[in-house]
Amino acid sequence: MMEAPTNTLMITGPSPGIGKSFVAANLAAVCAQAGQRVLVIDADMRKGHMHSIFDERSECGLSDYLAGKKSLEDITRPVSALETLSYVARGIAPPNPSELLMSTRFQEFLATVSERFDLVIIDSPPILAVTDAAVIGKHVGTTLLVTRFEVNAPKEVEVSLKRLAASGIVVKGGILNAMERKAAGAYGENYGYYNYSYK
Repeated sequence: MMEAPTNTLMITGPSPGIGKSFVAANLAAVCAQAGQRVLVIDADMRKGHMHSIFDERSECGLSDYLAGKKSLEDITRPVSALETLSYVARGIAPPNPSELLMSTRFQEFLATVSERFDLVIIDSPPILAVTDAAVIGKHVGTTLLVTRFEVNAPKEVEVSLKRLAASGIVVKGGILNAMERKAAGAYGENYGYYNYSYK
């Protein structure tokens, strides 16, 4: 992130169920333990579950703020175990998450939290399921791609990078999650073209 224009970091991945939220929450906790003021945002307004990691409810979150129903103070929740860590839940699932993310209110939200925190980590929906990650990625300083061992095929990673690149987003790094030591050749090459449903 040293050359990034802002202190905002998006974490995305090809498909659901690969541990993006786990990675985002743990990265946020590690940085907060190091003394940084960190905000982690659940920007998956359809199916995000960051609130469950902190053992709370999804209501009163990002979607409610973007719809003009809640203030920034209402949706920013401190984490009791770490005083320098806060998070924003997804809020009530809206009918139009992509439109909310394309609004100027979302851009203003990112600009405001970027000034108030040392690091802002955004957990986005998977790029092969919906377009939200491409929308969010245009407004963040850095993008990382999470993939899961023996779940995401190399072709999926390639397609994910192309979809992000088509929106002008350069992925600065990758995280291979849930790595296991296995004998060579155990990971087959029988993959098709991937498009995930996300309803």
